[in-house]
Amino acid sequence: MPELPEVEVTRLSFAGLIAGARIESIRMGKPLRWPLYIDPAALAGRSVLAVRRRGKYLLLDLSDGLLLIHLGMSGSLSFGQMLAPAGVHDHFSMHTNRGQLRLNDPRRFGAVVYAQGQDDPVAQKLLGKLGMEPLGTDFDVQLFHHGLLRRTSSIKQVLLAGELVVGVGNIYASEALFHAGIRPTKRASSLSRARAERLHQSIHQVLARAVAAGGSTLRNFSNSQGQAGHFQTKTMVYAREGQACNVCGTNVRSIRQGQRSTFFCPVCQKP
Repeated sequence: MPELPEVEVTRLSFAGLIAGARIESIRMGKPLRWPLYIDPAALAGRSVLAVRRRGKYLLLDLSDGLLLIHLGMSGSLSFGQMLAPAGVHDHFSMHTNRGQLRLNDPRRFGAVVYAQGQDDPVAQKLLGKLGMEPLGTDFDVQLFHHGLLRRTSSIKQVLLAGELVVGVGNIYASEALFHAGIRPTKRASSLSRARAERLHQSIHQVLARAVAAGGSTLRNFSNSQGQAGHFQTKTMVYAREGQACNVCGTNVRSIRQGQRSTFFCPVCQKP
């Protein structure tokens, strides 16, 4: 599933190319997770001003309105002048005078939604409850610690929930907790200020490194230009069960938390 780094990598790969483009037509394939909420023909003639990101949503600012794009479980975007003919899994194509933006999503859990702006109830339903941006200036360590103190679930589950901080998916939660030296089963409310500060820093650093590495390609992720990520080759604990920890040499362990695999070092990560 594309997480925050993969979505940010996707944004960076086409935002500069599409900025200023004029929409010529929209082609819709099979229904996605939510309806578009506008007649596709009504978007023709509008311009794409910029591409932003909020959590795992891409926000295309238009000269009139906003398009919100979510990649779902297996979606990917392509952008270019000469894309291959649309296939059975291509469910949204936006033709512009600078190229074509296309959403491919075999499982159809992704979405493209129109809103009049970010304050529109349609947009707020999707964005309104998202937590702090871990790569943004609003990722305040004091607010982060105070939020942890109010949550009694395990710290790994709190990170995955996205209500306190967005985009820390399974790979990145395991990695951030390792670098912070915190056991993933630790109750969030029991973290001291010092440990919360280390985790705050680790989250930012791990996600920034993942973006720099092009994200993680575990199955078929690639950015809008078809380039795969390679952060998965740099992990310290994720998917390394039974292998020696790169720091202490102890075998990395794996447990299940909320139907997800969690990887950790029993020596480097203290309860």
